[in-house]
Amino acid sequence: MRLSRFFLPILKENPKEAEIVSHRLMLRAGMIRQQAAGSYTFLPLGKRVLDKVCAIIREEQNRAGANEILMPTIQSADLWRESGRYDSYGKEMLRIEDRHGRDMLYGPTNEEVVTDIFRSYVRSYKDLPLNLYHIQWKFRDEVRPRFGVMRSREFLMKDAYSFDIDQASAETAYHRMFVAYLRTFQRCGLQAIPMRADTGPIGGDLSHEFIILASTGESEVFCHRDFLGLKVPDASVDFSDAAGLAEVVKTWTTPYAATDEMHDEATWSAVPAEDKVAARGIEVGHIFYFGTKYSEPLKALVTGPDGKETPVHGGSYGIGPSRLIAAIIEASHDENGIVWPKSVAPFDVGLVSMKPGDADCDAACETIYRELEAAGFDVLYDDQDTRAGAKFASMDLIGLPMQVIVGPRGAKAGEAEIKVRATGERETIPLASVVARVSA
Repeated sequence: MRLSRFFLPILKENPKEAEIVSHRLMLRAGMIRQQAAGSYTFLPLGKRVLDKVCAIIREEQNRAGANEILMPTIQSADLWRESGRYDSYGKEMLRIEDRHGRDMLYGPTNEEVVTDIFRSYVRSYKDLPLNLYHIQWKFRDEVRPRFGVMRSREFLMKDAYSFDIDQASAETAYHRMFVAYLRTFQRCGLQAIPMRADTGPIGGDLSHEFIILASTGESEVFCHRDFLGLKVPDASVDFSDAAGLAEVVKTWTTPYAATDEMHDEATWSAVPAEDKVAARGIEVGHIFYFGTKYSEPLKALVTGPDGKETPVHGGSYGIGPSRLIAAIIEASHDENGIVWPKSVAPFDVGLVSMKPGDADCDAACETIYRELEAAGFDVLYDDQDTRAGAKFASMDLIGLPMQVIVGPRGAKAGEAEIKVRATGERETIPLASVVARVSA
């Protein structure tokens, strides 16, 4: 993509309304624009990152055996009355009346809708286990939306819902998602720590929040230092191996870890002082096992091996891709701007022409642009006639993993400069070696 054709409204000054790093940088880098309190448009650069994050989430959900669907944003209040949550959920739920006088709502979550889908089609334990997920916009009317997409009212959510014949099978489903979440966050460049958490309005008996440590985190968290060295399962993990999954979960839940709501001072005091990590944390995912909380009132029953009908055991599993982007920025930035992990960067390479209109410079950049794209790289080619300082500042601000810089003198000598954004490392290489260097 040529920068001259790309919509990138960069801001030179820090917006006054932005309180935390990710909000400031997302606004300055032209990733988002506020439409109303807690509601944002994702502009082209932000949308590209959002798509990358969603692609990783999809790959790991599919790998774990979940099936993607797409449920509506507007839901019938009747389903929520059936489950008993319509009146108890609170003011966060945006309640609506349609033109026929029917009570509707903008979905803050989808347990009722997906359970209604399940009970309409599934009758036998032989059709289990089943996990359905979608990536859809949600709305929760936060009393004080703040921190940009970190705590917004409208947000993108990946929510998955598992259905199993009994508690043991449901716990295995929970373990699948637990491991899938570990892999998802690692692939997004984050080190997430699972912590026992309150179930909140979702309800249930078992819940973990996945937390990344960051000074701008919303809550205080406590964990054992061992978490910082634990190994995340690789792509060969067998999601059909219940015992193997349980062992992974045991490894990742044995050291002490808790959010402030679940913190146990007596247990914490037994952790050696040198192993204590007390910090601020950002929630990037939340998983729940809630048993028959929804299947009983909604009569989601299946015939078991004994021929008797029984309510299914359920779980729900959420990741907010839009919120996750802000968390990545909080964990990966410097004084000059964002430092994207390669896996979610909006472009792989920033190609900077120092003097558009110079014959040698134009020829070298055009060749590099074609060759990099032919090699499968997404390239943002700065072909605009602006001053060098502005070009460098913009590239550092948007945080692409690698920059290829071509000036007229270097082009005439057959050379380009490579800059690695994360380290600031620079080197001069032959033009013919650029693709190989970027591929390394």
